[in-house]
Amino acid sequence: MPRRTLAATPEPAGGYRELNEEDPDAWPLLVAFDLDYTLWDLWIDTHISPPIKRKGDLLNQLVDRRGQDLSFYREVPSILAELKRRRIHVAAASRTSAPELAREALGMLLLPSEEGGDHVRAITYFNTMEIYPGSKLRHFKEIHRKTGIPYDQMLFFDDEHRNYEVESLGVTMQLVPPSGTDRKLWNDGLTLWRKRQGIKIVGP
Repeated sequence: MPRRTLAATPEPAGGYRELNEEDPDAWPLLVAFDLDYTLWDLWIDTHISPPIKRKGDLLNQLVDRRGQDLSFYREVPSILAELKRRRIHVAAASRTSAPELAREALGMLLLPSEEGGDHVRAITYFNTMEIYPGSKLRHFKEIHRKTGIPYDQMLFFDDEHRNYEVESLGVTMQLVPPSGTDRKLWNDGLTLWRKRQGIKIVGP
C-alpha cells in the first residue's frame, strides 16, 4: 500500500482557544491504543506461543513457552499511569486474531504503581477493550456506543496506515513508528488532537 501523506492541519477558522495545560478541556476524554507494535513490539497472534508466564513479581515482562519475551515499550507504563491520574478513559482497540491471549497478557503484565504501593496489573488501566479481528471502524463504533464519548474527543495510537479510516468518524489518529509508543509520540499525538480542537496551551 502506498504511504499515506498527511496534509498539515489548518488553523481553526475561529482562531485558537488559549488554555492552561491543567484545564480539563485541554485533554481528550478518551485515549485508545492498538496493541501490536503500538504498546508491545510483536504480533501476539504470531510471535507468542502459549502458555505465557510471569517470573514472580517481575515487572513488565512475560515469557512464552519458547522463551519469547512480551513487554510494553519502556515508556508506556508511565503514559498509562498519567492517563489514569488525569481520569482519562483508556481503551484498547486491536484487531488481533488471538483476543483471549491478548487479554490474558494484559491481565498478567505487572507495572509499577505511581503511588508507591503494590504493583498493578496492566489491564486495570483499560476502561474499555475492543479486541477482535475486523475493521477499526467497528471497534470505535462500539467504543462510542458503550461510552457515549464523542468521536472528536478520542485520540488513537496505531501503527498501521489503513487504520486512518477511523478519522472518517472524527477520531484523531497518531501513527506509531517502528520504535513504538514513547513520550515524544504521546506528546505529538496530544499536540495534533489539540490543534484540531483549536486549543493552544499557554501559561506555565
